[in-house]
Amino acid sequence: MSELRRKMQADLRIRNYAERTQATYISRVAEMARYYNRSPADLSAEEVREYLRYLKDDREVSRSAFVQVIAALRFLYRFTLGRPEMVPKIPYPRSKRRHPVVLSRQEVVRWLKAMPNLKHRTIALVLYGAGLRISEALALELSDIDSERMVITVRHGKGDADRQVTLSEVLLKALRTYWRVYAPPACLFPGKDPDKPLTVSTIQRTLKAARHRAGIRKRASAHTLRHSYATHLLEAGTDLRVIQTLLGHSSLRTTEIYTHVTTAHLRATRSPLDALSEELFDAE
Repeated sequence: MSELRRKMQADLRIRNYAERTQATYISRVAEMARYYNRSPADLSAEEVREYLRYLKDDREVSRSAFVQVIAALRFLYRFTLGRPEMVPKIPYPRSKRRHPVVLSRQEVVRWLKAMPNLKHRTIALVLYGAGLRISEALALELSDIDSERMVITVRHGKGDADRQVTLSEVLLKALRTYWRVYAPPACLFPGKDPDKPLTVSTIQRTLKAARHRAGIRKRASAHTLRHSYATHLLEAGTDLRVIQTLLGHSSLRTTEIYTHVTTAHLRATRSPLDALSEELFDAE
């Protein structure tokens, strides 16, 4: 392992970056080093820009992969190499704001019913019933479920922030049923090792298979349950700032995307065609 790699890993750990993010950033920087067969510390701004052009035009990498490279390089030059003047020369691409995939309540029910495994279905209930990210749900421990105050404590969420979310009566009932069957010791959703939770990939595969069984054609994932939770809350009249707190968003702008996908106000709007219906049918 090179000295630069060790130093970057230490910088990432010091700033509490998630392990998966650490691995991704290190990998992206290593790819550029292999491309030039030189240390990134020796590269000029023009060479970094040429590498980004190569990824975009020649390799045609996905936008998500390209953003990962940008984030990794900006971290490298800002913190590890101490060259902050490089950061403005490595700008993020303009974002394409896409509406999140959201399920109807009926689709959520079909999806959950298509999961015969009690543990997997309970995890899906937590994702939708509390609006958690999949990593947050899998990291839950028994002590995080407070049935007296009816809250769930989410520890080490995005940005290493803790928060509390509402524990619904239905979700509490489901968790108690699950506990009677599995009796987990500490980790709420353990895998083969009782001290470690199930892996994210295991739940993602399970949800995908259940989605197909349920006949849901939308490109729904674990995060779709979180999106649906937020959208359904908004449609029920929950204040946007309350939803922001429940989701753990640092900025209200992130939460505001759900105002563009809620259909409650759309369904309440009458099409002008409806006013012509009698005349149209009379004409026939």
